[in-house]
Amino acid sequence: MDLINLRILDILDIVLVAFLLYYIYKLVKGTAAINIFIGIVIIYLVWKLTQFLAMEMLSSVLGEFIGVGMFALIVVFQQEIRKFLLMIGSTNFGRRRKFLRQLKFIRDTPEDSVTNVKAVVEACKSMAVTYTGALIVIKRNTSLDFVKTSGDAMNILVNTPIIESIFYKNSPLHDGAMVIEDNHILATRVILPVTQESTMPLRFGLRHRAAVGITEKTDALALVVSEETGKLSYIKNGEFVIFKTEEELIEKIKRDLS
Repeated sequence: MDLINLRILDILDIVLVAFLLYYIYKLVKGTAAINIFIGIVIIYLVWKLTQFLAMEMLSSVLGEFIGVGMFALIVVFQQEIRKFLLMIGSTNFGRRRKFLRQLKFIRDTPEDSVTNVKAVVEACKSMAVTYTGALIVIKRNTSLDFVKTSGDAMNILVNTPIIESIFYKNSPLHDGAMVIEDNHILATRVILPVTQESTMPLRFGLRHRAAVGITEKTDALALVVSEETGKLSYIKNGEFVIFKTEEELIEKIKRDLS
């Protein structure tokens, strides 16, 4: 029997496919695409079942549907595919850096290049009290040059008073987003791409939609202070991250940056 001749590579093949499906499910979970994903999996399993049972006609119809449908899936899951490839690229990059650092090809990160997360969060909490709107983007691996050029170039070390003064309502720099890289404010008044996600609640304004948009297209992190409610939001991978305290938020951001 074929089952007796099961090879180690066959088991590895099954495990890798399971991991692939798991990560795809993780990406689309909670979005409108989840129902499409489940439907595709069901159709694929039925197709394989018809092949196993030698149901030639139904198997042929389902096979043609899956073959043509792959092109449609690229359009339907455009954002999810982008996030999936970004996740793979970012993970590999992080592992490469860790490996090279162990070989001493990359020196330890200087302290002035480590983002002062506490100063950023404290500024956001202070602005939340005064209902001062703010949008802060923190770079991870993906380059943000394509959005930085839309704003004003800066090179200021991150600290709480500077961030608050930039987003002060009468400041000429308060409109738009701030971009932080390696503990330096490198751009202000930046224009970000706005998400096209239709399921996003209407209570969220352009700041939140821009924060979701940039974190969908890159692996950057975003902090938003609502001018209407004074609520602080943390966004990663196009999704809102829940936190209870300021300390918990700081730890989450530090962990994501590392």
